Amino acid sequence: MAAKADKKRPRAAATHASEGPKSKKPHLGGKNEQKTKKRGRPVTLPVPVGSSGSEDEDGNIGESGIEEDQWTDEEGDPGDGDHLDGEDAAMGQENADETLADGAETATSLRPKDPNAARESHKAQKILQEQRRAAKPHSDLLTDSKRVWALARQKNIPPVERQKHIHALMDVLRGRVKDVVLKHDASRIVQTAVKWGRQKERDEIAVELKGKYKELAQNKYSKFLVTKLIRLCPTHRASILLEFQSHVLRMLLHREASSVLADAFELYANAYERTILLRDFYGKETALFSVTSGSSEDKERAKRGLKGVLDGVDSERRRRVLASLKENLVTIFNNSDKGAVTHAIVHRALWEYMSVIDTIPEEPERDKLRREMFESCQEVLAEMVHTKDGSRVVREFLAQGTAKDRKQILKALKPHIERMCLDDEAQLVLFTALDVIDDTKLVAKSLISEITACASKLYLIPQGRRALFYLIVPRTRRHFTPAQIVSLAETDAARARTSKKAPELRAAEVCTFASEALVTWVEKTGGEVLREPGGSLVIAEIMLFADGAKDGAIQTLLQAIAISYPSADTSAPHPIDLPHVSRLYKNLLQGGHFDRSAQTVERATGWEAGSFANSFAQQVGRDNVLGMCTMGARGGVFVVAELCAALCLISGGVENENRRKEVKMWFTPDVVALIENSDVKGKAVLLEGIARL
Repeated sequence: MAAKADKKRPRAAATHASEGPKSKKPHLGGKNEQKTKKRGRPVTLPVPVGSSGSEDEDGNIGESGIEEDQWTDEEGDPGDGDHLDGEDAAMGQENADETLADGAETATSLRPKDPNAARESHKAQKILQEQRRAAKPHSDLLTDSKRVWALARQKNIPPVERQKHIHALMDVLRGRVKDVVLKHDASRIVQTAVKWGRQKERDEIAVELKGKYKELAQNKYSKFLVTKLIRLCPTHRASILLEFQSHVLRMLLHREASSVLADAFELYANAYERTILLRDFYGKETALFSVTSGSSEDKERAKRGLKGVLDGVDSERRRRVLASLKENLVTIFNNSDKGAVTHAIVHRALWEYMSVIDTIPEEPERDKLRREMFESCQEVLAEMVHTKDGSRVVREFLAQGTAKDRKQILKALKPHIERMCLDDEAQLVLFTALDVIDDTKLVAKSLISEITACASKLYLIPQGRRALFYLIVPRTRRHFTPAQIVSLAETDAARARTSKKAPELRAAEVCTFASEALVTWVEKTGGEVLREPGGSLVIAEIMLFADGAKDGAIQTLLQAIAISYPSADTSAPHPIDLPHVSRLYKNLLQGGHFDRSAQTVERATGWEAGSFANSFAQQVGRDNVLGMCTMGARGGVFVVAELCAALCLISGGVENENRRKEVKMWFTPDVVALIENSDVKGKAVLLEGIARL
């Protein structure tokens, strides 16, 4: 038993040290910490659970499936026995196999074990491991740097003490960074110096690695270091990216280097630095003869991208550049399994190509080039919609395409519609599809039904709410920013040429198809949804502007506030005391939204405010109506004022007149006096409404 206990203790310790990256502790860093940036996530990727796939400590997605944090913040010392590599790992496995074999023989023969055998075996293995490690190149450098690194990488130490350790670490690494940076443990050490060091240390490392960035980007350990230097060394960023020139396309298809280029282009590079990476797409002729002196004039020309390259060139060279760009893009599309097709740099190159061919004067040639590009990438369109340029490309294909093309695009997008509704750029593709496709029955089956089916998830966040709003009130300034409306309007000119149906008629048909499902959703879940601020906005638009009968939904909304007022439970206030809920009922009673510029209510043509007021008074009842303006928080003062105004507007009918008189009788002189003597906000408006009854 003693031998077993001795054998288990070191194994348990090793397990603890090698159990992988632990949950991240709160960052206590100061000056060196920057706001996290993340690349857009393709809608075709599965929804992340807990963490978004392979991300580094700064939130950047790594293509290799290895977390950068695994190499930068892992709790175990990279010099311990759990980080065997090469021959050490093989020998460790052989020793493990021999140990198992010896154990099997012992169990068979039932011989008593030597209590010191396991301990002596571990000692021998450790000595052998240390000897092999010492025989490796730069072993002294790694040993010294790991000793200092263990102190410098601690999270909870004062900045002054950390800088002291960083200076000591730089003294060890200075002049020898190139020799060790490709090793997994040494790469982590250099990353620590870059992360916690001052700008002087970062620039020093960046200069020392000059000429090796392409090789470093293709290494699964050092690629994270390259990304950090691109982010944290802006003065060296252009020179680093210039080392990738003539290799960009090959690196995009490389498993490790692809994420480095994607992060650099989308997150950190400025307009000029992006053109350095894009230039390889334009072909070897452009790379050889483009001016790259770095002057301000050249930079301004380079910022124009492909149009700047083609400015002033003859038609033959223009044709060659476009052919090279097309060939390089097709290469990326044909290797979609490499993942490069999801990167913003590819989408920018494709959008530049589409923009330039739109300027070709010959319509047959223009249509031919667009058709060829569409056929090359139609299978991967869903992997582009999450970026600004990729979304713009897919929207252009929708606007310029034939009915068959649009049907093919919808087929490719249909499995990802819910994810697209939650993405700022991807949802614009869905909105354009609603704007340009004439076959609204196809749209209802493939698109509208998918959006309305997940309304309970969409209303919770702004992007999802916009997807629901666009079905009912497209491009309204209440819910869409001017920039979004302008972006959506970019395809209107193409729609006028390729679509036959009037935009107003198409929007009305879309609203009709969506209304039934949305009104039913309000009828089933309205009581819970209206308590959410975003949910009340969605319900208001559906009730005011959706088509069809809404009696069931009205009953649901009235039942939600027909409960006793005020609420006996202070932790769960009455719905009418929630500002967004009272605003919802106020809008329904006044029959539309208040226009501040015109100082009038824009009444919805499909909504009967008087009928709703009648049902409101009947179902909510006298006690609750009076309580909303005389008791508790009095959150319903403006709602009751609008109720009085709406009842006054009801024309004709004995029932309507009787309802108005009934409500008038509720406000006895004692109730009116109680309201007059209160200091509640909206008192004057309420008294005016009562006087009109």
